[in-house]
Amino acid sequence: PDLSPLSWQDKNRKLRPLYDIPYMFEAREFLRKKLIGKKVNVSVDYIRPASSATDTVPAFSERTCATVSIGGINIAEALVSKGLATVLRYRQDDDQRSAHYDELLAAEARAIKNGKGLHSKKEVPIHRVADISGDTQKAKQFLPFLQRAGRSEAVVEYVFSGSRLKLFLPKETCLITFLLAGIECPRGARNVPGLAQEGEPFSEEATLFTKELVLQREVEVEVESMDKAGNFIGWLHIEGVNLSVALVEQALSRVHFTAERSPYCKALLAAQDAAKQRKEKVWSHYEETPVEEVVPVLEEKERTANYKPVFVTEITDDLHFYVQDVETGAQLEKLMENMRAEVGAHPPVEGSFVPRRGDFCIAKFVDGEWYRARVEKVESGGKVHIFYIDYGNKETLPPSRLAPLPPAFSPRVLPPQATEYAFAFIQVPQDEEARADAVDSVVRDIQNTQCLLNVEHLGPGCPHVTLQFADSKSDVGLGLVKEGLVMVEPRKERQFQKVITEYLNAQEAAKSARLNLWRYGDFRADDADEFGYSR
Repeated sequence: PDLSPLSWQDKNRKLRPLYDIPYMFEAREFLRKKLIGKKVNVSVDYIRPASSATDTVPAFSERTCATVSIGGINIAEALVSKGLATVLRYRQDDDQRSAHYDELLAAEARAIKNGKGLHSKKEVPIHRVADISGDTQKAKQFLPFLQRAGRSEAVVEYVFSGSRLKLFLPKETCLITFLLAGIECPRGARNVPGLAQEGEPFSEEATLFTKELVLQREVEVEVESMDKAGNFIGWLHIEGVNLSVALVEQALSRVHFTAERSPYCKALLAAQDAAKQRKEKVWSHYEETPVEEVVPVLEEKERTANYKPVFVTEITDDLHFYVQDVETGAQLEKLMENMRAEVGAHPPVEGSFVPRRGDFCIAKFVDGEWYRARVEKVESGGKVHIFYIDYGNKETLPPSRLAPLPPAFSPRVLPPQATEYAFAFIQVPQDEEARADAVDSVVRDIQNTQCLLNVEHLGPGCPHVTLQFADSKSDVGLGLVKEGLVMVEPRKERQFQKVITEYLNAQEAAKSARLNLWRYGDFRADDADEFGYSR
């Protein structure tokens, strides 16, 4: 794609070609998904010699021009046919061109005829991507949101060093600088004004290893904290591999003392011990020093009870729930008030918003008011599945009840306020009727009320918590166990034994009273599978 005139763009803003040039992001994504990590065939067509700079054209070094194909498909032809690239025009006497030039021209003609990509008369797709890299203030605002999100999907845009990367988070539509937690990677060479610092041994090998493993690939990240420069620190996973552990296994990093607090500490230390024994790379000069045998004193971890006020906005069918932080409630009210005033002053034109999966928008709820939302799915026939990002509820709407989200009220200004949680220490019934009874009880008791929440442990998808009624301070989950609506999830961690014992005692009392799940006695021994439970 070529850069069209920038009359629409703020002249003072730094140009980011990937996001600002129309269809360049789509072209990159097409190539990334088709080619990264795949075996391809390359056929060199010609070599273009180096050229000097002119008034209008920059200097170019020698370039090898080739046809790249995969599975018999010419990638250049595929790009052109989707309207994601155009074909160069040559002078008649210039024979330095692709061996498949005629096919490229035919593909371009088809793309023009069908109105694909660059040739489309539709509105050019705009990618509003916030670059939070090095912006300490923005990073501070986003940190709690990314921490609560657990594992977030990301694409590795650039690798600065073995442990420092630039990531694009598609769901959050932002760019961040990400530092790997738990390790100390060799520092690379740095050019400081007036001084060139050499890189530490094996820094280049560490950078190359990280590039080959994750560059331009889809990964998952867990953000734990941030540094003073606004860089996020956490764990990066690719296809089940923890990059921090992988670097240590390859003897390209040492374990940092901060890893002691992480759930990956054992894996990191085991990888480091193996690397030390091999005496490779960063451990090539390692000499094991004899240590006196001591009896370790294990410090028992205690359960942390730090309840905070929240407002419960939605209960899901699988007994998860969404809450808003009471502390930021005033900010949300102010944002909603201003947003509705702006929409009222400038009503959206029906049909002006073309919904695409992942887009943020505003949606008109049954009460006639506009709320911030995210497009989850677009079906043929005009059905759009949306998620209300500040409340946690979902709805299927026609496009006529959706409109673009004004930039002044985007998640970059105020992150989504609905956070998903699950009850700790309980098992949700798999039987539909039993689960519906439990959900109905929770909806009656806590939906649209203020409660107190304490995070107990992380779980797949979202944190697991205990919830208390704001007035009586009684445990909501324990109340479900007492009513015989759910079973207890046994956990072996020592810090939870006191609360687990209380839950199990409540379960025995519900069983003795034949309440709900237990009305036919203890069904678990013979009929566990049938009822959807296991001991």
